[in-house]
Amino acid sequence: MRTPRALAVGLNAALLLGACSTGGPTDDRGGGTTGAGPTAYASASSAPSPAPSTTAAEQTPTPGPTSTPKPAPDPASIAALIAMQYDGGNLRLGRERGSTDAYRQYFATYESNGLTISGRINIPRGTGPFPAVVLAHGYVDPAVYTNGETMLRERDHLARQGYVTLHIDYRNHAQSDTDPRNDANLRAGYAVDAINAGLALKKAQVVDPDRVALIGRSMGGGVVYTALVVRPGLFRAAVAYAPVSSDTVDNFDKWVRRDASRSGAARAVIGRLGTPEAKPAAWAATSPRTYFGRITEPLLIHHGTADEDCPLSWSRESVAALKAEGKDVELRIYPGGRHTLTSPQWDTSIRRTEAFLAEHLG
Repeated sequence: MRTPRALAVGLNAALLLGACSTGGPTDDRGGGTTGAGPTAYASASSAPSPAPSTTAAEQTPTPGPTSTPKPAPDPASIAALIAMQYDGGNLRLGRERGSTDAYRQYFATYESNGLTISGRINIPRGTGPFPAVVLAHGYVDPAVYTNGETMLRERDHLARQGYVTLHIDYRNHAQSDTDPRNDANLRAGYAVDAINAGLALKKAQVVDPDRVALIGRSMGGGVVYTALVVRPGLFRAAVAYAPVSSDTVDNFDKWVRRDASRSGAARAVIGRLGTPEAKPAAWAATSPRTYFGRITEPLLIHHGTADEDCPLSWSRESVAALKAEGKDVELRIYPGGRHTLTSPQWDTSIRRTEAFLAEHLG
């Protein structure tokens, strides 16, 4: 039985978020069928009906050309993510905790293709609808990660500037549902969760659906790259802090292939795709860089020269690939900056982020 406190929170959620139902049409109109690429079938009605005067022999149907169903793209591939239908919605507020004079903060959940994903949301005080930002965090061991524990500075600063900020925990983190296949799928599910978070925000009455951005750091920067190539036009702009490489092989070699604790995931991926050396095309199909031509949003990247986890060269290579495709991208470099920027460099970076969002979200 729900307590009066729970009922009050539920009512508040309905008022703020407009009882974000997952029923009805979604905001996403991507192609393909859920979990598989398009498949071609021969039409049973394509052969003409025999005329009444034909003989029995003539009435025997002649086999026509048939098309072999295309194999489904590998679940770790960008093609599989593009083919997927996204159903993000049902954004719900839970307990209120950590509110300030500038915003109210809540535990939150939303739906992501059959999974419930937890997060933390800040909603500015005042009258909306507000612009909004999805925050995609960097790597923290899911076994020790707790709800909303990262990107605290970005979440607080942007909410004080009038943005709804939804920090997502991802599947397999905090109170989110589990997806045992995610590691073997090169964590492609994290991008699915970010895309569905954007869709969920667009359905909330407190959010202006035309002014939603995506920000990620480190591993979350890779989520940014993938989300932009998979669903161009969903977000108005994006920012990446110290992102991982846009070439999946770089990330796989550094954090999976050489990590004994992840040998099972490495074997599962190599068993399907082959090694990067033997099957470069299969690995290119998992890399957002291969699909940079699909991106339509402006992108701002922040990166320090002394990053101990993600080398600056990775961002330089990503920027070069984006510019080769004629994309709107800007790289801001911080001399001596480590993987996590500290003051005064972080203060400079967030002011640049704020100005970038104001320019492109209006």
